[in-house]
Amino acid sequence: MRRLALVLVLALGLPGLAQQAPQEARLRLLEEKLRCLVCQNQSLADSPAGLADDLRRTLREQVKSGRSDQEILDFMVARYGDFVLYKPPFKATTALLWVGPFVLLALALVTLAAMARRRRNATAEPDLGAEERRLVAQALGTQEDRK
Repeated sequence: MRRLALVLVLALGLPGLAQQAPQEARLRLLEEKLRCLVCQNQSLADSPAGLADDLRRTLREQVKSGRSDQEILDFMVARYGDFVLYKPPFKATTALLWVGPFVLLALALVTLAAMARRRRNATAEPDLGAEERRLVAQALGTQEDRK
């Protein structure tokens, strides 16, 4: 009798588990594509924040309602903006996100080059006029000032 009950439980339960595995994998992929709005540097899948739990719950509801991945992502973008995407598309409103780091790097390199040029020019001996040479010689007590 126990064996029959075990066989029935397994027979009825396994199809449900088989359906859950692809759904869980799909949810995980969607969570990886979305950014936690609180943590900002973590995907929704990795975030421990309370808001991330709410967003994961929303994703689960969207998947259960039969929406496609693109429909779910479009829903999240419509609700939270492109920032919710872990890899936002390149367009006018997100151009700074894509180009900004390169602009900052270029500015840093230009600043570094300018500082190096100033330092190199500061260590070179300046051209002195006759009066300045006389004052230097006088200050150093060299032969010229004894004449």
